[in-house]
Amino acid sequence: MLTYKINKESTPVMNQQQVIKNSSVKGNFNQILQQQLEKNSTLKFSKHATQRLEDRNINLTSEEIKKLNNALLTAEKKGVKETLILMENRAFIANVKNKTVITAAVEEQLKDNVFTNIDGAVII
Repeated sequence: MLTYKINKESTPVMNQQQVIKNSSVKGNFNQILQQQLEKNSTLKFSKHATQRLEDRNINLTSEEIKKLNNALLTAEKKGVKETLILMENRAFIANVKNKTVITAAVEEQLKDNVFTNIDGAVII
């Protein structure tokens, strides 16, 4: 059994409310929290997906990226872990939790293709 001796002369530990009241800590905390929220909500592309986009000459507009992000949010609400997103003549496989597109394909690669390891699909 471990025991700890508390010294009455030691520096008091701030509780959570005191930390939040401290403006510099609050500012840093809010900044870090916002960065993490943005990081977790931003659509990312894996190295493999980036290579596929480049190889297959797939260019995405900011509006299309917003659509992909919304498709991931829709899949997340339904409890999907790995999703197939069909957008026009393109297909994207994405990890919903990490908000990361894993691969991308265009119409030529879609014919006679089987998509595995997905548990949901979103058509946009």
